[in-house]
Amino acid sequence: MDAVELLKQVRVIDPVAGTDRVADVLIEGGIIREVSDNITELPSETIIHNCQGLILGPGLVDLYSHSGEPGFEERETLESLMQAAAAGGFTQVVILPDTVPAIDNPATVAWLREKARNWREWQARRDVGSCPSVLYYPHLHCWAALTIDTQGQQMSELAELAMAEIAGFADGKPLSQLAMVRRLLEYLKPIGKPIALWAWDVGLAGNGVMREGRESMQFGLPGVPAIAETASLSALLECVETIGTPVHLMRISTARGVELVRAAKARGVPVTASTSWMHLLLNSEAVGSYDPNLRLNPPLGNLEDQMALLKGLKEGVLDVIAIDHTPYTYEEKTVAFAEAPPGAIGLELALPLLWQALVETGQWSALELWRCLSTNPARCLQQKPSAIVPDAAAELILFNPNQPWIVEPHTLKSLSSNTPWLRHELSGRVILRHGQAVRA
Repeated sequence: MDAVELLKQVRVIDPVAGTDRVADVLIEGGIIREVSDNITELPSETIIHNCQGLILGPGLVDLYSHSGEPGFEERETLESLMQAAAAGGFTQVVILPDTVPAIDNPATVAWLREKARNWREWQARRDVGSCPSVLYYPHLHCWAALTIDTQGQQMSELAELAMAEIAGFADGKPLSQLAMVRRLLEYLKPIGKPIALWAWDVGLAGNGVMREGRESMQFGLPGVPAIAETASLSALLECVETIGTPVHLMRISTARGVELVRAAKARGVPVTASTSWMHLLLNSEAVGSYDPNLRLNPPLGNLEDQMALLKGLKEGVLDVIAIDHTPYTYEEKTVAFAEAPPGAIGLELALPLLWQALVETGQWSALELWRCLSTNPARCLQQKPSAIVPDAAAELILFNPNQPWIVEPHTLKSLSSNTPWLRHELSGRVILRHGQAVRA
């Protein structure tokens, strides 16, 4: 017999319907049965959860992140990645193909999918009767590699990969040859799978480690000019506009980049765009701490860039907040700033930090944040976004915005702890287990 649960007086955020209200939500066997202001007629043996002060929303969707496994299991395994995703409220995670071996053939795709599926099934069996049905174990998807060599000169077997269970095609690294970009877009156009590209000129970036400007001179660190992004982005947009293949633009990080996307969308160019969550919270001034966990690629922008990214998301010029979770071991990151590999973890931290910085301060509504973290990423993956309506699957998360916790290696599910918020106290956490339940 399927468990029946009532989430009593929970704040329901539904970006699909555009509603943010307090309601009762009745769930049976993982299916939403009723959403109402006050549900009084309940089946026998209904488990009632007092959810006052908690937030119920569709599961979050991470458009791109990195897995250590296969190849660098000391950084992150598929299991620890999915545990971190669950702890952060993500019910779907898409990993980039830069594993070792790379995700560039159907056999690797099948192995990853099967391993993730087995873990989800084992976790569900283990937790029968111990957690609410609103807890969804994350679905793991993968981007298939566009190219099969480090120089990006040889295409993968795209047609063969398109038949596998992939989210779409991406490399996660810049494609330096525009001729190859053109060939890829022409070849993939009839296939119709999502494509994600990063506009970045490695030559223009040079040996820079932070955004070029006043702060880079002040801190004595080599700078990356904004044109490392915008010159490549301009060329990529020209290709997309000419060929007409829809593309998702990854890692927009500059004010000028936002304006280029805005102009392209106004012309009807078929693009969507995302930026990293950390670029919304911090700017190049933070690099003055020389914390190697602030070494990112693309680097943190200046204050003007940060404000433009926030405005671009709010206005719909940018569509998605991506996590770009990039785990590294303690030894790899405990080096001088300029020598540190770029990247930081974020699956467990993004929602509470963004909520406190944007929603609690009144800059954004809860719906705007949820739209960028859930609804829009799903659409970029050509999926139907989750809605909180009767007969829909309860792919939902419960979030307590006021629950304090300290970011420590032992409080993180990720195997890595490369984050500038390490040992900081945060407010807000997804509820994986909760009490306050009684039987009706």
